[in-house]
Amino acid sequence: MRIFFSVGEPSGDLHGANLIRRLKARDSAIECVGFGGPKMQAAGCDLHFDLTSLAVMFLASVLKNIRLFFRLIADADRFLENHEVDAVVLIDYAGFNWWIARKAKKHGVPVFFYGVPQVWAWAPWRIRKIQKLVDHVLCKLPFEAPWFKQRNCHATYVGHPYFDQLENQEYDTAFIESLTGSNKRLITLLPGSRNQEVESVLPILLDTAKSVLVEDDTCRFAIAFYNDAQRQMSSKLIADSNLPVEVYVGKTPELMQAAYACVACSGSVSLELLYHRKPTVIVFKVRRWVMVAQAFLLRIKFITLVNLIAAKEIRRPSFRLYDPDDPNAESCVMPEYLTAGDPSQKVARRMLGWLRDPRAHSENVAELDRLAVRYAQPGATARAADYLLHELCEKRVSDEDQPFDSLPESEQAA
Repeated sequence: MRIFFSVGEPSGDLHGANLIRRLKARDSAIECVGFGGPKMQAAGCDLHFDLTSLAVMFLASVLKNIRLFFRLIADADRFLENHEVDAVVLIDYAGFNWWIARKAKKHGVPVFFYGVPQVWAWAPWRIRKIQKLVDHVLCKLPFEAPWFKQRNCHATYVGHPYFDQLENQEYDTAFIESLTGSNKRLITLLPGSRNQEVESVLPILLDTAKSVLVEDDTCRFAIAFYNDAQRQMSSKLIADSNLPVEVYVGKTPELMQAAYACVACSGSVSLELLYHRKPTVIVFKVRRWVMVAQAFLLRIKFITLVNLIAAKEIRRPSFRLYDPDDPNAESCVMPEYLTAGDPSQKVARRMLGWLRDPRAHSENVAELDRLAVRYAQPGATARAADYLLHELCEKRVSDEDQPFDSLPESEQAA
Protein backbone atom coordinates (compact mmCIF):
# COMPACT_ATOMS: atom_id res chain seq x y z
CA MET A 1 0.00 0.00 0.00
CA ARG A 2 1.36 3.42 -0.99
CA ILE A 3 0.13 6.72 0.48
CA PHE A 4 1.13 10.12 -0.90
CA PHE A 5 1.36 12.95 1.68
CA SER A 6 1.32 16.69 1.08
CA VAL A 7 2.13 18.78 4.16
CA GLY A 8 3.47 22.34 4.20
CA GLU A 9 3.33 23.70 7.76
CA PRO A 10 5.74 22.80 10.60
CA SER A 11 2.75 21.82 12.78
CA GLY A 12 1.46 19.62 9.97
CA ASP A 13 4.90 18.01 9.71
CA LEU A 14 4.57 16.96 13.34
CA HIS A 15 1.03 15.60 12.91
CA GLY A 16 2.01 13.90 9.64
CA ALA A 17 4.99 12.21 11.30
CA ASN A 18 2.82 10.87 14.11
CA LEU A 19 0.25 9.60 11.60
CA ILE A 20 2.95 7.85 9.55
CA ARG A 21 4.29 6.14 12.66
CA ARG A 22 0.79 4.91 13.51
CA LEU A 23 0.19 3.63 9.98
CA LYS A 24 3.49 1.78 9.91
CA ALA A 25 2.79 0.32 13.35
CA ARG A 26 -0.44 -1.11 11.89
CA ASP A 27 1.28 -2.35 8.72
CA SER A 28 5.05 -2.07 8.27
CA ALA A 29 4.69 -2.63 4.52
CA ILE A 30 2.89 0.69 4.01
CA GLU A 31 4.96 3.05 1.86
CA CYS A 32 4.63 6.77 2.63
CA VAL A 33 5.91 9.29 0.07
CA GLY A 34 5.46 12.90 -0.93
CA PHE A 35 5.91 16.41 0.46
CA GLY A 36 6.42 17.19 4.13
CA GLY A 37 9.17 18.09 6.54
CA PRO A 38 12.07 16.62 8.52
CA LYS A 39 9.86 15.03 11.18
CA MET A 40 7.93 13.10 8.53
CA GLN A 41 11.17 12.02 6.92
CA ALA A 42 12.45 10.76 10.27
CA ALA A 43 9.19 8.83 10.70
CA GLY A 44 9.81 6.94 7.46
CA CYS A 45 8.36 9.11 4.69
CA ASP A 46 10.23 9.08 1.37
CA LEU A 47 10.38 12.86 1.12
CA HIS A 48 10.33 14.26 -2.41
CA PHE A 49 10.68 17.84 -1.15
CA ASP A 50 10.75 19.62 2.23
CA LEU A 51 7.64 21.73 1.71
CA THR A 52 7.82 23.10 5.27
CA SER A 53 10.89 25.09 4.22
CA LEU A 54 8.49 27.17 2.09
CA ALA A 55 5.86 27.76 4.78
CA VAL A 56 4.59 31.20 3.81
CA MET A 57 1.91 33.59 5.03
CA PHE A 58 2.00 36.54 2.68
CA LEU A 59 1.28 37.00 -1.02
CA ALA A 60 4.77 38.37 -1.73
CA SER A 61 6.32 35.18 -0.35
CA VAL A 62 4.00 33.03 -2.44
CA LEU A 63 4.81 34.96 -5.62
CA LYS A 64 8.53 34.68 -4.90
CA ASN A 65 8.25 30.88 -4.92
CA ILE A 66 5.48 30.48 -7.50
CA ARG A 67 7.62 28.71 -10.12
CA LEU A 68 8.83 26.19 -7.55
CA PHE A 69 5.26 25.55 -6.38
CA PHE A 70 4.13 24.80 -9.92
CA ARG A 71 7.13 22.52 -10.48
CA LEU A 72 6.23 20.56 -7.33
CA ILE A 73 2.61 20.25 -8.49
CA ALA A 74 3.84 18.90 -11.84
CA ASP A 75 6.13 16.44 -10.03
CA ALA A 76 3.19 15.19 -7.95
CA ASP A 77 1.09 14.84 -11.10
CA ARG A 78 3.75 12.68 -12.77
CA PHE A 79 4.21 10.53 -9.69
CA LEU A 80 0.46 9.88 -9.35
CA GLU A 81 0.30 9.00 -13.04
CA ASN A 82 3.29 6.65 -13.08
CA HIS A 83 2.94 4.90 -9.72
CA GLU A 84 0.16 2.99 -8.02
CA VAL A 85 -1.00 5.22 -5.17
CA ASP A 86 -3.80 4.10 -2.85
CA ALA A 87 -4.53 7.46 -1.22
CA VAL A 88 -3.47 11.08 -1.00
CA VAL A 89 -3.40 12.57 2.51
CA LEU A 90 -3.42 16.36 2.78
CA ILE A 91 -2.67 18.18 6.03
CA ASP A 92 -3.44 21.93 6.28
CA TYR A 93 -1.64 24.19 3.71
CA ALA A 94 -4.83 24.55 1.70
CA GLY A 95 -3.66 26.92 -1.06
CA PHE A 96 -1.09 24.45 -2.37
CA ASN A 97 -2.98 21.31 -1.40
CA TRP A 98 -6.04 22.16 -3.51
CA TRP A 99 -3.77 21.71 -6.53
CA ILE A 100 -2.57 18.33 -5.25
CA ALA A 101 -6.19 17.30 -4.66
CA ARG A 102 -7.03 18.19 -8.27
CA LYS A 103 -4.20 16.01 -9.54
CA ALA A 104 -5.29 13.12 -7.30
CA LYS A 105 -8.87 13.31 -8.58
CA LYS A 106 -7.56 13.43 -12.15
CA HIS A 107 -5.86 10.07 -11.56
CA GLY A 108 -8.72 8.53 -9.57
CA VAL A 109 -6.86 8.51 -6.22
CA PRO A 110 -9.03 9.05 -3.10
CA VAL A 111 -8.23 12.21 -1.13
CA PHE A 112 -8.22 12.41 2.67
CA PHE A 113 -7.94 15.92 4.16
CA TYR A 114 -6.65 15.78 7.75
CA GLY A 115 -7.07 19.24 9.25
CA VAL A 116 -9.39 20.70 6.65
CA PRO A 117 -9.48 24.48 5.99
CA GLN A 118 -11.77 26.41 8.31
CA VAL A 119 -14.40 27.17 5.69
CA TRP A 120 -16.99 27.34 8.47
CA ALA A 121 -15.25 30.48 9.76
CA TRP A 122 -15.20 32.56 6.60
CA ALA A 123 -15.73 32.25 2.84
CA PRO A 124 -18.11 29.27 3.21
CA TRP A 125 -18.51 29.09 -0.58
CA ARG A 126 -15.17 27.25 -0.53
CA ILE A 127 -17.17 24.19 0.53
CA ARG A 128 -17.64 23.53 -3.19
CA LYS A 129 -13.93 22.71 -3.47
CA ILE A 130 -14.19 20.17 -0.67
CA GLN A 131 -17.32 18.62 -2.16
CA LYS A 132 -15.57 18.28 -5.50
CA LEU A 133 -12.00 17.40 -4.52
CA VAL A 134 -12.05 15.65 -1.12
CA ASP A 135 -13.40 12.15 -0.51
CA HIS A 136 -12.91 12.07 3.26
CA VAL A 137 -12.73 14.98 5.71
CA LEU A 138 -10.98 14.06 8.97
CA CYS A 139 -12.15 16.70 11.44
CA LYS A 140 -10.09 17.95 14.37
CA LEU A 141 -12.88 19.90 16.09
CA PRO A 142 -16.18 18.39 17.32
CA PHE A 143 -18.52 20.85 15.58
CA GLU A 144 -16.87 20.40 12.18
CA ALA A 145 -18.19 16.94 11.27
CA PRO A 146 -21.90 17.87 11.57
CA TRP A 147 -21.23 21.11 9.65
CA PHE A 148 -19.58 19.26 6.76
CA LYS A 149 -22.14 16.42 6.75
CA GLN A 150 -24.96 18.96 6.44
CA ARG A 151 -23.23 20.09 3.24
CA ASN A 152 -22.96 16.59 1.76
CA CYS A 153 -19.31 15.94 2.63
CA HIS A 154 -18.10 12.60 3.93
CA ALA A 155 -16.73 13.76 7.31
CA THR A 156 -15.75 12.14 10.58
CA TYR A 157 -14.49 13.62 13.85
CA VAL A 158 -11.19 12.09 14.97
CA GLY A 159 -10.08 14.74 17.49
CA HIS A 160 -7.16 17.15 17.52
CA PRO A 161 -3.71 15.54 17.14
CA TYR A 162 -2.24 18.39 19.19
CA PHE A 163 -3.45 16.59 22.31
CA ASP A 164 -1.48 13.48 21.33
CA GLN A 165 1.66 15.60 21.34
CA LEU A 166 0.78 17.20 24.68
CA GLU A 167 0.20 13.80 26.24
CA ASN A 168 3.81 12.88 25.41
CA GLN A 169 5.29 16.28 26.30
CA GLU A 170 8.32 16.15 28.59
CA TYR A 171 8.69 18.92 31.15
CA ASP A 172 11.59 20.42 33.04
CA THR A 173 10.17 19.66 36.48
CA ALA A 174 13.02 21.40 38.32
CA PHE A 175 12.31 24.58 36.36
CA ILE A 176 8.58 24.35 37.16
CA GLU A 177 9.41 23.98 40.86
CA SER A 178 11.61 27.08 40.68
CA LEU A 179 8.73 29.03 39.11
CA THR A 180 6.19 27.96 41.70
CA GLY A 181 8.48 28.47 44.67
CA SER A 182 7.68 32.18 44.93
CA ASN A 183 4.86 33.49 47.13
CA LYS A 184 3.69 35.63 44.20
CA ARG A 185 1.31 34.11 41.69
CA LEU A 186 2.72 33.79 38.17
CA ILE A 187 0.93 35.28 35.16
CA THR A 188 2.39 34.03 31.90
CA LEU A 189 2.35 36.26 28.81
CA LEU A 190 2.27 34.41 25.47
CA PRO A 191 2.84 36.82 22.56
CA GLY A 192 2.64 34.17 19.81
CA SER A 193 4.99 32.10 17.68
CA ARG A 194 5.20 34.38 14.62
CA ASN A 195 7.24 37.58 14.56
CA GLN A 196 4.37 39.77 13.36
CA GLU A 197 2.20 38.49 16.22
CA VAL A 198 4.89 39.35 18.75
CA GLU A 199 5.30 42.85 17.31
CA SER A 200 1.58 43.62 17.48
CA VAL A 201 0.57 41.84 20.69
CA LEU A 202 3.54 42.25 23.06
CA PRO A 203 2.94 45.99 23.68
CA ILE A 204 -0.62 45.13 24.78
CA LEU A 205 0.64 42.39 27.10
CA LEU A 206 3.21 44.71 28.70
CA ASP A 207 0.62 47.46 29.21
CA THR A 208 -1.66 44.87 30.76
CA ALA A 209 1.08 43.84 33.18
CA LYS A 210 1.75 47.46 34.09
CA SER A 211 -1.92 48.10 34.88
CA VAL A 212 -2.25 44.92 36.94
CA LEU A 213 0.89 45.58 39.00
CA VAL A 214 -0.36 49.05 39.92
CA GLU A 215 -3.45 47.45 41.47
CA ASP A 216 -2.10 44.14 42.81
CA ASP A 217 1.37 43.29 44.10
CA THR A 218 0.59 39.62 44.79
CA CYS A 219 1.54 38.53 41.28
CA ARG A 220 4.48 38.56 38.91
CA PHE A 221 4.78 38.30 35.13
CA ALA A 222 6.85 36.16 32.77
CA ILE A 223 7.07 36.28 28.96
CA ALA A 224 7.39 33.01 27.03
CA PHE A 225 9.16 33.60 23.70
CA TYR A 226 9.13 30.97 20.97
CA ASN A 227 12.75 31.61 19.95
CA ASP A 228 15.72 33.78 20.84
CA ALA A 229 15.33 36.01 17.78
CA GLN A 230 11.96 37.15 19.13
CA ARG A 231 13.47 37.81 22.53
CA GLN A 232 16.20 39.94 20.98
CA MET A 233 13.86 41.95 18.78
CA SER A 234 11.67 42.65 21.84
CA SER A 235 14.46 43.47 24.30
CA LYS A 236 14.29 47.26 23.86
CA LEU A 237 10.52 47.34 24.25
CA ILE A 238 10.77 45.29 27.45
CA ALA A 239 13.63 47.42 28.82
CA ASP A 240 11.74 50.65 28.07
CA SER A 241 8.69 49.37 29.93
CA ASN A 242 10.66 49.30 33.21
CA LEU A 243 8.60 46.32 34.29
CA PRO A 244 10.00 43.59 36.56
CA VAL A 245 9.03 40.98 34.00
CA GLU A 246 10.85 37.66 33.64
CA VAL A 247 11.84 36.60 30.12
CA TYR A 248 12.30 33.00 28.94
CA VAL A 249 12.92 31.24 25.64
CA GLY A 250 11.92 27.64 24.87
CA LYS A 251 10.14 27.13 28.20
CA THR A 252 6.54 27.73 27.13
CA PRO A 253 5.07 24.41 28.39
CA GLU A 254 6.62 24.90 31.83
CA LEU A 255 5.52 28.54 32.03
CA MET A 256 1.97 27.49 31.18
CA GLN A 257 1.93 24.72 33.73
CA ALA A 258 3.28 26.98 36.51
CA ALA A 259 0.93 29.89 35.74
CA TYR A 260 -1.98 31.04 37.86
CA ALA A 261 -3.43 32.61 34.70
CA CYS A 262 -2.29 33.61 31.21
CA VAL A 263 -2.70 36.27 28.55
CA ALA A 264 -2.14 34.87 25.07
CA CYS A 265 -2.17 35.76 21.41
CA SER A 266 -4.97 33.92 19.59
CA GLY A 267 -3.99 30.61 18.01
CA SER A 268 -3.68 26.89 18.70
CA VAL A 269 -2.02 27.83 21.99
CA SER A 270 -5.55 28.02 23.41
CA LEU A 271 -5.79 24.23 23.06
CA GLU A 272 -2.63 23.79 25.13
CA LEU A 273 -4.00 26.17 27.75
CA LEU A 274 -7.22 24.14 27.82
CA TYR A 275 -5.17 20.99 28.30
CA HIS A 276 -3.46 22.60 31.32
CA ARG A 277 -6.76 24.09 32.61
CA LYS A 278 -5.33 27.62 32.74
CA PRO A 279 -7.67 30.65 32.99
CA THR A 280 -6.71 32.78 29.99
CA VAL A 281 -7.54 36.04 28.25
CA ILE A 282 -7.01 35.97 24.48
CA VAL A 283 -5.80 38.97 22.46
CA PHE A 284 -5.48 39.39 18.69
CA LYS A 285 -4.41 42.72 17.19
CA VAL A 286 -5.31 43.51 13.57
CA ARG A 287 -5.36 46.59 11.35
CA ARG A 288 -8.49 48.72 11.30
CA TRP A 289 -9.45 47.74 7.76
CA VAL A 290 -9.18 44.09 8.76
CA MET A 291 -11.62 44.73 11.60
CA VAL A 292 -14.10 46.17 9.10
CA ALA A 293 -13.59 43.20 6.77
CA GLN A 294 -14.00 40.74 9.65
CA ALA A 295 -17.42 42.20 10.42
CA PHE A 296 -18.60 41.15 6.95
CA LEU A 297 -16.55 38.00 6.30
CA LEU A 298 -16.23 36.29 9.68
CA ARG A 299 -19.16 33.91 10.13
CA ILE A 300 -18.46 32.69 13.66
CA LYS A 301 -18.97 34.13 17.13
CA PHE A 302 -15.47 33.60 18.44
CA ILE A 303 -11.91 33.52 17.16
CA THR A 304 -10.64 31.21 19.92
CA LEU A 305 -10.84 27.47 19.26
CA VAL A 306 -11.65 26.67 22.89
CA ASN A 307 -14.59 29.09 22.86
CA LEU A 308 -15.86 27.55 19.62
CA ILE A 309 -15.61 24.05 21.09
CA ALA A 310 -17.57 25.18 24.14
CA ALA A 311 -20.26 27.07 22.19
CA LYS A 312 -23.66 25.49 21.53
CA GLU A 313 -23.85 27.43 18.25
CA ILE A 314 -20.78 28.80 16.45
CA ARG A 315 -22.57 31.02 13.91
CA ARG A 316 -22.56 34.77 14.52
CA PRO A 317 -26.15 36.07 14.59
CA SER A 318 -25.33 39.58 13.33
CA PHE A 319 -22.58 41.67 11.73
CA ARG A 320 -21.41 42.89 15.13
CA LEU A 321 -18.13 41.35 16.24
CA TYR A 322 -17.99 39.75 19.65
CA ASP A 323 -17.28 42.10 22.55
CA PRO A 324 -16.82 40.26 25.87
CA ASP A 325 -17.51 43.50 27.80
CA ASP A 326 -20.91 44.04 26.21
CA PRO A 327 -23.54 43.47 28.97
CA ASN A 328 -25.52 41.31 26.54
CA ALA A 329 -22.52 39.32 25.31
CA GLU A 330 -22.54 35.55 25.58
CA SER A 331 -20.10 34.36 28.22
CA CYS A 332 -17.11 32.35 27.02
CA VAL A 333 -14.54 30.30 28.85
CA MET A 334 -11.58 32.36 27.53
CA PRO A 335 -12.49 36.07 27.26
CA GLU A 336 -11.20 37.22 23.87
CA TYR A 337 -10.38 40.59 22.33
CA LEU A 338 -10.14 40.86 18.56
CA THR A 339 -9.14 44.48 18.24
CA ALA A 340 -7.49 47.21 16.23
CA GLY A 341 -7.00 49.30 19.37
CA ASP A 342 -5.50 48.84 22.81
CA PRO A 343 -7.54 46.51 25.05
CA SER A 344 -4.91 46.36 27.80
CA GLN A 345 -7.12 48.05 30.42
CA LYS A 346 -9.96 45.60 29.71
CA VAL A 347 -7.58 42.63 29.79
CA ALA A 348 -6.13 43.90 33.08
CA ARG A 349 -9.60 44.08 34.63
CA ARG A 350 -10.21 40.47 33.64
CA MET A 351 -6.92 39.40 35.19
CA LEU A 352 -7.55 41.39 38.36
CA GLY A 353 -10.93 39.69 38.67
CA TRP A 354 -9.25 36.28 38.89
CA LEU A 355 -6.53 37.57 41.23
CA ARG A 356 -8.98 39.19 43.66
CA ASP A 357 -11.69 36.54 43.54
CA PRO A 358 -10.32 33.01 44.04
CA ARG A 359 -13.83 31.64 43.59
CA ALA A 360 -14.14 33.13 40.09
CA HIS A 361 -10.72 31.68 39.27
CA SER A 362 -11.74 28.23 40.56
CA GLU A 363 -15.01 28.33 38.60
CA ASN A 364 -13.09 29.05 35.41
CA VAL A 365 -10.68 26.19 36.11
CA ALA A 366 -13.65 23.87 36.70
CA GLU A 367 -15.25 24.93 33.39
CA LEU A 368 -11.97 24.30 31.57
CA ASP A 369 -11.73 20.91 33.25
CA ARG A 370 -15.20 19.90 32.05
CA LEU A 371 -14.21 20.80 28.49
CA ALA A 372 -10.80 19.15 28.73
CA VAL A 373 -12.18 15.86 30.04
CA ARG A 374 -14.46 15.68 27.01
CA TYR A 375 -12.30 17.09 24.22
CA ALA A 376 -8.65 17.55 25.25
CA GLN A 377 -7.84 13.85 25.11
CA PRO A 378 -5.21 11.96 23.11
CA GLY A 379 -6.08 9.39 20.46
CA ALA A 380 -6.73 11.51 17.36
CA THR A 381 -3.75 10.12 15.47
CA ALA A 382 -4.74 6.51 16.16
CA ARG A 383 -8.33 7.19 15.11
CA ALA A 384 -7.18 8.88 11.90
CA ALA A 385 -4.87 5.96 11.06
CA ASP A 386 -7.60 3.40 11.76
CA TYR A 387 -10.13 5.31 9.65
CA LEU A 388 -7.71 5.68 6.75
CA LEU A 389 -6.75 2.00 6.70
CA HIS A 390 -10.35 0.87 7.12
CA GLU A 391 -11.49 2.94 4.14
CA LEU A 392 -8.60 1.78 1.97
CA CYS A 393 -9.14 -1.88 2.87
CA GLU A 394 -12.86 -1.54 2.15
CA LYS A 395 -12.05 -0.01 -1.23
CA ARG A 396 -9.56 -2.76 -2.02
CA VAL A 397 -12.07 -5.49 -1.16
CA SER A 398 -14.72 -3.72 -3.22
CA ASP A 399 -12.38 -3.51 -6.21
CA GLU A 400 -11.42 -7.18 -5.91
CA ASP A 401 -15.05 -8.30 -5.62
CA GLN A 402 -16.32 -6.52 -8.72
CA PRO A 403 -18.62 -8.75 -10.86
CA PHE A 404 -17.09 -10.75 -13.73
CA ASP A 405 -19.12 -9.00 -16.41
CA SER A 406 -17.64 -5.65 -15.41
CA LEU A 407 -14.19 -6.72 -16.58
CA PRO A 408 -12.88 -5.60 -19.97
CA GLU A 409 -14.01 -7.83 -22.86
CA SER A 410 -10.42 -8.96 -23.55
CA GLU A 411 -10.11 -10.31 -20.00
CA GLN A 412 -13.54 -11.95 -20.12
CA ALA A 413 -12.58 -13.72 -23.34
CA ALA A 414 -9.40 -14.99 -21.77
